[in-house]
Amino acid sequence: MKTVRNIFQNKSTSIYSVSPDSSVLDALQVMMDKNISALLVMEGSELKGIFTERDYARKIILQGKSSKDTKIEGVMTAKLEVINLNSSIDHCMQIMTDKHIRHLPVIDNGKVAGMISIGDLVKFVIEDQKQTIEQLQSYISS
Repeated sequence: MKTVRNIFQNKSTSIYSVSPDSSVLDALQVMMDKNISALLVMEGSELKGIFTERDYARKIILQGKSSKDTKIEGVMTAKLEVINLNSSIDHCMQIMTDKHIRHLPVIDNGKVAGMISIGDLVKFVIEDQKQTIEQLQSYISS
């Protein structure tokens, strides 16, 4: 069974985050600088929530709020689905599909280990299927 641990073997596990009292504008700047679409919201080493482009669109732009004057804690998603390094790829995909989310924080031994996106899962599944096909073709031709 393939797990999140397999994805982390080939993925940067850098943790990009902001504090709950950061402004939305500051969070957007980090997201732009790192070319990412979601940030963890952390207070020290404690995970408090996640802030995504979807949160920005729905909770700031569409409600006419100011990115400069709005704090992340007021617009972040605080009710999180989290996974661990032993979570199966299928389980992660099921959570994302059922909950209509694109990012899952990864917790290892009670601490944030990183985050995976739907793109990470799709890339992993495609690479895994490609390897399986190559192995089958090699087996058939020998």
